[in-house]
Amino acid sequence: MIAFLTGRVAARGAGTAVIDVGGVGMTVQCTPSALSRLRVGETGTVATSLVVREESLTLFGFADDEEKHMFEQVQTASGVGPRLALAMVSVHSPAGLRHAVATEDTAALTRVPGIGKKGAQRIVLELAGKLEGPILTDGTLPGTAEPAPAPDDAWRGKVVSGLVNLGWSAKDAETAASAVAAEAEDTADVAVLLRSALRRLSRA
Repeated sequence: MIAFLTGRVAARGAGTAVIDVGGVGMTVQCTPSALSRLRVGETGTVATSLVVREESLTLFGFADDEEKHMFEQVQTASGVGPRLALAMVSVHSPAGLRHAVATEDTAALTRVPGIGKKGAQRIVLELAGKLEGPILTDGTLPGTAEPAPAPDDAWRGKVVSGLVNLGWSAKDAETAASAVAAEAEDTADVAVLLRSALRRLSRA
């Protein structure tokens, strides 16, 4: 089990990063919040979960252990594989997912690309009482640090890349990114802007 990686960030693309660990380039499929903390040429750390398949070994990267733990927990629901689990923790924070399941908020879950109404109902039923961690009244976790903001307009490319990686077309991704541009004046937090863009796409 590879619990985390620390090394020089060699590259960063649409939903992925390559981290040089001791001269070996490790490709990691990352959440937007994890990507927002990585800078090419600088040393970065991501919590990781290794998914082993007969034909592949895939590393998934997260901003912290809580995000990683939620990724692993939601996969205990039938029909939720690694890709859908990654989309879930990309659209919602761990606290947000706990809150959605605890309050049976299926509408929140259907904002995740790949989850329909029936799928959301099944996920709520199967994960009820299984997602660990306290929930505050505002849906946040005590002591949870805010993701580091992305500089300048770097958020736009990351939001577009994140949306494309989650299954949206490049055209739709660009339109959604433009729609949240006003919000970027108040925050350059890629995870926040990505979730806002996804909500707009889900309503379209």
